[in-house]
Amino acid sequence: MIGTIYRCEICGEESDNPQKWIAIHCNDAQLTVFKWTKEAAEAPHARHYCGEAHAQIYISRWMESVCGA
Repeated sequence: MIGTIYRCEICGEESDNPQKWIAIHCNDAQLTVFKWTKEAAEAPHARHYCGEAHAQIYISRWMESVCGA
């Protein structure tokens, strides 16, 4: 059986067994950060990051776009 391949939104790294990855759910008004779980990663519109540093890049960009509006 072939597992799901996840791709980091920042660097493009791929993994079928993410370790210490982070899932983020967001919209224009809310951003939620999750420790990696299959449920969080597979939720509709979930974003995937290979680590804290890349999640922080996305969070900073999200804050800038929301706060700059």
